[in-house]
Amino acid sequence: MLIQVAEGVLIHQSELIQNNTVVVQGRAGVLLIDPGTTRSEMACLANDLSELGQPVVAGFSTHPDWDHVLWHAELGEAPRYGTARCAAEMRDLLSTTGWRARVAEGLPPEIAEEVPLDLFGLITGLPAGTAWIPWDGPQIRIVEHPAHAQGHAALLIEERGVLVAGDMLSDVLIPMLDDLNSTNDPIEDYLVGLRLLEDVTDDVDVIIPGHGSVGRADQVGARIEQDRAYVLALRDGDVPDDPRIGSSAKPGWEWVSDIHAGQRQRFAQRSERDGTPG
Repeated sequence: MLIQVAEGVLIHQSELIQNNTVVVQGRAGVLLIDPGTTRSEMACLANDLSELGQPVVAGFSTHPDWDHVLWHAELGEAPRYGTARCAAEMRDLLSTTGWRARVAEGLPPEIAEEVPLDLFGLITGLPAGTAWIPWDGPQIRIVEHPAHAQGHAALLIEERGVLVAGDMLSDVLIPMLDDLNSTNDPIEDYLVGLRLLEDVTDDVDVIIPGHGSVGRADQVGARIEQDRAYVLALRDGDVPDDPRIGSSAKPGWEWVSDIHAGQRQRFAQRSERDGTPG
C-alpha cells in the first residue's frame, strides 16, 4: 500500500524490517528509490503504480546493501542509478564466483525464499560528483557521504522538503558503521555523514529513513543528534542512552541490541589494538 508523505512523494513499507521504498512522481512517471525486499511486495508495488497510471521511469539505490539493490521484472526496465562507488561495489560482487550463495547467506531466513536475485545489483553508476538525479521530475539533490556503506547517498527533494536518508536517521535502527569495509576511520566517516545531512536539513519537513517511521520537521534535528550521540558513545567506550537498544527497544526490534553489542566489542578491540581512547 502506498502512503503519501508529501506532495508527489509516497512510500511503500515492507513488513519484516520496515524498509521504506520511496516513490517520487515526475512528469512522465515515477522515480523509485530502494524498491523493496520480496517478490510479493515488489509485485504489489508494481500493481499499485499501474493502477495509478504511473510507470517507473528511473530507479535509485541509496547504497549497496542487499535490501537496497533489488528489483522485480514487473517494475520494468528503467535505468537504475546509484553513486559511482555504489555501482562499483555491485560490479565487484557480481563478478565473483558464488556471489548468489554469498548474498543468500546474509538474507533474513523469514524471507530468504522470497527475495528475488535475478536482477540483483544491476546499478548504473552516475559519474563521480554528480549533484542531481537525471530524470524528468522535481530536482533531487544527491548528498553522497562516507557513513554506513561505501557509496552511500541521501537524496534531497528540495521543492517537496523531503530528505530520503538511506540507512540513517531511523527511529528503530542504531547507526551501523562500515568498520569491516572502510579503509578510513568508520566513526569519523559516520560523523562526517551526519554533518553533511545536517547541512541540508534547514528546509526539510519530512525525513524518510531506510527503515522505520517517517519523521516530521520537529524530529529532524533530534534524529541527527540521537545518531551522533550513539556514535560518540561508541567512540568513547560509553554506554549510550539510546531508546533503540536495551529494554526500551521497540517490540520486535530487540535484536538491534545484539548489533550494538557486536559493534561495541569490535570498536573496543580496535581501540585497544590502536592504543586510542575508548
